[in-house]
Amino acid sequence: MSTPIDAKPTITDLLARDLLAPQSLQQARALPAQFYTDPRMVALERRAVFARSWQLAGHLTRIPEPGDHLVTESPGLPVIVLRDEHGQVRAFHNVCRHRGGPLATQDGCGARRLRCRYHGWTYGLDGVLRSAPEMREALDFDPAQVRLPALQVRTWQGLIFVAEGDAPDFDAFLAGIAERLGNRRFDDYRFHRRVSYEIACNWKVYADNYLEGYHVPHIHPGLNRVLDYRSYVTQVHDWYSFQYSPLESAEGLYGSGEALYWFLYPNTMLNSLPGRLQTNRIVPLGVDRCRVDFDYYYPHEEGAQGQARRASDEAFSDEVQDEDRLICEQVQAGLASGSYEPGRLNPLRENAVHHFQELLRAAWRRDSAA
Repeated sequence: MSTPIDAKPTITDLLARDLLAPQSLQQARALPAQFYTDPRMVALERRAVFARSWQLAGHLTRIPEPGDHLVTESPGLPVIVLRDEHGQVRAFHNVCRHRGGPLATQDGCGARRLRCRYHGWTYGLDGVLRSAPEMREALDFDPAQVRLPALQVRTWQGLIFVAEGDAPDFDAFLAGIAERLGNRRFDDYRFHRRVSYEIACNWKVYADNYLEGYHVPHIHPGLNRVLDYRSYVTQVHDWYSFQYSPLESAEGLYGSGEALYWFLYPNTMLNSLPGRLQTNRIVPLGVDRCRVDFDYYYPHEEGAQGQARRASDEAFSDEVQDEDRLICEQVQAGLASGSYEPGRLNPLRENAVHHFQELLRAAWRRDSAA
């Protein structure tokens, strides 16, 4: 029986083709549209990409005392990060072992226990079940044998990363970044605020866009004025890519220096400008929708001058993000139109896009071989 010409390929069809074969930078084409539009990619990426990666969870200054906790997620998996009675940072599935209720729905401080909102099952800060109301008649039920699944936790420059399972070696994951930062350190920065944007595009569309400065002169007139496009450099490493440019702006914004941008595979960005760290994390919400969480960190700076500088930074960032959101949604529409055929990548300006897409291809190959 012949296949209708308008039939959509299944994930198995996609993985069976040569689309996942490695490509050289000089001959590379972008990913086919199906990888951004087929709804079955969501489950595949949850398993093959996000469950095997390091995810940024927050900053240590947000959980300074025992019982302080952050509610976050590894895409598709609710997560709670906390500091236990001994000061150790731990991370658990934020999913009660009874019937899946949440142990916390928002960040908090000073908790002595984690109590499920659904039926009141209560866990210690070590993840062990301490009490389960009215379970006396359940045969062979021992609360001490019930534990929340734990995640790996590592910290770097005050930032907390978690991983579900087989993630890259953490030291290799971030190798060389601290040296490139030089005198900039984030340990003592303070969390200021989070701004989240929901964008009508696949998460990879947003990542692709972040990974190249090729579009800056065309999409970001304000950003293009403070960066030097001619001196804009992009480098790739094992698990991240790095973009940097000389920066010249008003003293009330960033002043002069360097703009440093890291993309940590698969969905985390570190944007370091003089006197500011902004972290971004892309969270898939479906095949054609994602959320990007922007967290702002600054060194301690009191008074009107510090407030004015932060306000200027946030306004400038909002302007750039509005421009990115519009073009990403337009790209998603183009990918879903049926018109798009994968185009050639620019070896000079899109080497980080190629690097990201090669890491994805490798992850999908591993998953299809499992």
